[in-house]
Amino acid sequence: MAGRLIDDDPRTALSHARAARQRAGRIAVVREAAGITAYHAGEWAEALSELRAARRMSGGTGLLAVMADCERGLGRPEKAVEIGRSEDARKLTGEEASELRIVVAGARMDLGQIDQAVVTLQTPDLDPERVGTPAARLFYAYADALVAAGRTDEGLQWFLHSAAADLEGVTDAEDRVEELTGDHR
Repeated sequence: MAGRLIDDDPRTALSHARAARQRAGRIAVVREAAGITAYHAGEWAEALSELRAARRMSGGTGLLAVMADCERGLGRPEKAVEIGRSEDARKLTGEEASELRIVVAGARMDLGQIDQAVVTLQTPDLDPERVGTPAARLFYAYADALVAAGRTDEGLQWFLHSAAADLEGVTDAEDRVEELTGDHR
């Protein structure tokens, strides 16, 4: 039930996840579901606690990006950067690694480390030929960091790449392009 409700009603979904945790708290997937649901409901401390418990039970490197984002939500961007530097983080590949880089770049921006945020996102995945939600999110984060670094023209190009890659409309890259160009069609 939590999975069905998470997008439309995260608070009610969290109630269901908490009930499941009370009944089956020693099952890793239940703790993971509770953590993800708490994250979507904006309950950062609870989400972090549940995700840590799930990782202790099952091992693996999954959900590091969500855990790092919880640290940011709790006002601890330096902890998010630490997660990004961890041994487990180095084991990540593909979309998981990309998501963690996005969170770490955001944490660096929170800390005023704008140039490091830009560098954090500079990987081979930053290929404007890619399409889909993961690419769109990476391009958007890179564009945002470039603009924050005062490199507005480059940022505009990457917002355009993000808009082109965003087949499902998950970003507001087109709005950011309009904002930066003043082109309100």
